[in-house]
Amino acid sequence: MACSEAPAAGPTPPTEVPRQAAEVLVEPWLREALLKLNPEIAAQPDRADEVFYQLRAILLSVHSDGLVRANEHFMAWLRGEKTMPFGPNGEHVPVRLVDREHPANNRLTVTNQWTYLAGSVKKRFDVVFLVNGLPLVIGEAKTPTRSAVTWFDGAYQVNEIYEKEIPAMFVPNVFSFATEGKCLRYGSIRMPLDLWGPWRDEDNQQEGELKHVKTVESLMRPEVVLDILQHFTLFSTDKKHRRIKVICRYQQFDTVNKMVARVVAGHPKKGLIWHFQGSGKSLLMVFAAQKLRLHPKLGNPTVLIVVDRIDLDTQISATFNAADVPNMVGVGDRQELQRLINQDVRKVLITTIHKFGEATGEWNARKNIIVMVDEAHRTQEGDLGRQMRGALPNAFLFGLTGTPINRSDKNTFWAFGADEDEHGYMSRYSFQDSIRDKATLPLHFEAPTVKLKIDKAAIDEAFKQITDDMSEQDRDDLAKRAAKMAVLVKNPERVRAVVEHIVQHYQTKVEPNGFKAQVVCFDRECCVLYKTVMDELLPPEASAVVFSGPKDPPEWDVHLRDKDAEEKLLDRFRDPADSLKFVIVTSKLLTGFDAPILQVMYLDKPMKDHNLFQAICRVNRTYGQTKTHGLIVDYIGIFDDVAVALDFDEKAVQQVVSNIDELRKALPIQMKACLLLPQRGPHRGRIRRPAGRAAMPARQRRARPLRRTVYRAGQHLGSAEPRPLPGPLRHGLPLAGQGVREREAAQRQRQVAVAYARRQDHRPDQRERARGSRARRPRSPGAGHRQARGRAEGPGRQEARTRGGDQLVARLQKHKGNPKFTELGERLEKIKERHEQGFMTSLEFLKEILDLAKDTVEAENATDPEEDRDRAKEALTELFNEAKGTNTHIIVERIVGDIDAIVKTVRFDGWKTTTAGEREVQQALRRTLLKYQLHRDQELFDKAYGYIREYY
Repeated sequence: MACSEAPAAGPTPPTEVPRQAAEVLVEPWLREALLKLNPEIAAQPDRADEVFYQLRAILLSVHSDGLVRANEHFMAWLRGEKTMPFGPNGEHVPVRLVDREHPANNRLTVTNQWTYLAGSVKKRFDVVFLVNGLPLVIGEAKTPTRSAVTWFDGAYQVNEIYEKEIPAMFVPNVFSFATEGKCLRYGSIRMPLDLWGPWRDEDNQQEGELKHVKTVESLMRPEVVLDILQHFTLFSTDKKHRRIKVICRYQQFDTVNKMVARVVAGHPKKGLIWHFQGSGKSLLMVFAAQKLRLHPKLGNPTVLIVVDRIDLDTQISATFNAADVPNMVGVGDRQELQRLINQDVRKVLITTIHKFGEATGEWNARKNIIVMVDEAHRTQEGDLGRQMRGALPNAFLFGLTGTPINRSDKNTFWAFGADEDEHGYMSRYSFQDSIRDKATLPLHFEAPTVKLKIDKAAIDEAFKQITDDMSEQDRDDLAKRAAKMAVLVKNPERVRAVVEHIVQHYQTKVEPNGFKAQVVCFDRECCVLYKTVMDELLPPEASAVVFSGPKDPPEWDVHLRDKDAEEKLLDRFRDPADSLKFVIVTSKLLTGFDAPILQVMYLDKPMKDHNLFQAICRVNRTYGQTKTHGLIVDYIGIFDDVAVALDFDEKAVQQVVSNIDELRKALPIQMKACLLLPQRGPHRGRIRRPAGRAAMPARQRRARPLRRTVYRAGQHLGSAEPRPLPGPLRHGLPLAGQGVREREAAQRQRQVAVAYARRQDHRPDQRERARGSRARRPRSPGAGHRQARGRAEGPGRQEARTRGGDQLVARLQKHKGNPKFTELGERLEKIKERHEQGFMTSLEFLKEILDLAKDTVEAENATDPEEDRDRAKEALTELFNEAKGTNTHIIVERIVGDIDAIVKTVRFDGWKTTTAGEREVQQALRRTLLKYQLHRDQELFDKAYGYIREYY
């Protein structure tokens, strides 16, 4: 790709940009571009006003249509897809806002401190990149000198504040980025922050230092921005029928452009692509098809997507359909495929390799046919691959795989590996790369301690007979022929023991965190046997068998579904609020199945190499902030020897899955290392030192090893939980993490805390909480509740209760006898009683305490407006300490501490009278709630912010 640089003179001062603060577009520059790029407008300049009318209407529509829809409409203009009746006789002609083919032909401007005013809301952006006066990229740059500040702060500011408060500014946005000078992340509008990704290039694969952030120079090249705009941006519909914007990850951008370069050059005519399972191969194919089809030098090519599984066909077709890829055809049968190719149809065709099964001779010798073969290692070595290449003799062939190719698979390298490519791969994106970039999650396995494993010799014998080129039916037939093994696996006592362990494991370790499970059985009969036992232990709606097969006994028909019914079932499985927790399978859903909510696979079927690798990667998808890893529970001994189970030339692949017991053994060592490190005191912001430690070195030298140690311990703790840990270890890591504020380590700590709190909460409320509501329970009269607690309340008890409340809220006994404070004390006691009796969830308890704290401070301010009160312990913490009891979760205590910490450290005299002051406090509060995944609870935010305002 040619490289044109952004203007070398440095940022243009905002004073030199001809716009008013309330304008999104720099209209003089855009008008100049319209005249330059559109002869029809140059011939009649007032036509530019008609274009401006259309663009302004889209900017205004953001308030009614939403930001994503408005951005989608504006992107259509930027891509040159919109027309106006400016041609002869009123004919419609395309309108060009930017020159996408020749980036240097545009006015390219980088400015900083861009101010935008929307009503009374005024915001300032650190970096804005404009093309012809259109703000296509917005960047937030934070200070690299404060360890408490990371790229996350800038991204949060863009995503959660700017996009919501001033959405019009983001209507022309291609993407945004954030950096603190050590790490850089970029994302599109409304993209969840955990999906913001890094941008890497050949010179900068690492991060953590200022030199690594030079990737921003690569990301901000005009041709890259315009390429992402034109070819690497999709507007899709998610499972909840919401419109979302998707942009490429850097490895997709790089790989697609390598493919396009080969096709344009005419050689090499092939390439092998290894991108780790779950890192986005389906979207890579969408981006590639989109760019190949639009490339002006390729003469309207035909793009053929070839898969070898019906479920992969369904998945990839769904991805293309959701992205509204034009001219896409799902091929129904072999005759239709041959007809479309013979007739020289120029579209995107999606088919299975088996439709080439009866291909004879040449179907089409055209040179601009591009074939992308998914899971290339599985079917290209036999007759099907040869027949496909014979039918399309001059096609370009690109093979994609989620697993590395062994050198013994010579035909795969012969079919797709070009001599020019190092190690035979055109593009590699390993599992280490994927986990580093948080595109996927680490995988752990554990073997149950109960004696559930079957005879190892029988497993080994079955392994010897299993080969990669077998079909699903062949593998099932082989399993049935392994009679000795089948008898052992299906022994009724073993089946019951395995299922009982699955249910117990899931209920204690997986369900409390809100995740779901997949059970992989030996064969179809095993699926039915497991389902029968599971229905005795759980409600029938908690599990479902997913398989197909016309030779099954009639009594199994209850488990058979057509394509639509199966997809609806899987949508239920993906829904966190649905009662379906388990899918029980043997061959289906082991490839191509994408359900991020799936965390654990209960594996009771012998597999190895590619088949095993693909299966276990069903659980490696990211899912919000709380899912830290995928887990495989191995009942059959597959991972007794990882080197045998995953026998690849790439020995690093054997590190894809690690033994969770080894992580648990290492956890105490990591935790003790944390507790020996310096910690920041909870009240004063200074460094506390263990007794006897020498004076600490400079802050910068101290911070890095501290972060690394806490991060490693956080990883171990996130994997070990939710198994109960010793108290000192469980509470030590969050303590050691204070003062570091390293975002990723802190997230893991709080994820564990959230999981722990959920696990301790009342089970009857679990499903209702998932739906955002709480079960209503009948309340008996107050006296009955007090008797149930074993406390009869007479006049003496009432007097003591009121006196205790007075003592607390009167603050140093100065308001004793004041009716207002007596009322507050009574409210406090009622909150305490209701929470202790289980009539109030922890979140409701926190909100009530916040309301009470706000009213308490308001009463104090009214009583002693000029009093210089002791600020060592704030009202919220006092009230919480008085009201908390045995049912109070540790997570609530941490939130309380963090909210009061904002009062101590962020606010300053007069902050409420300045926009900057309010913004800083609001941002601090949002960040605090985000740590506990409570940032979407607007009521909680409002109550907390109301308390903070009243405190001053």
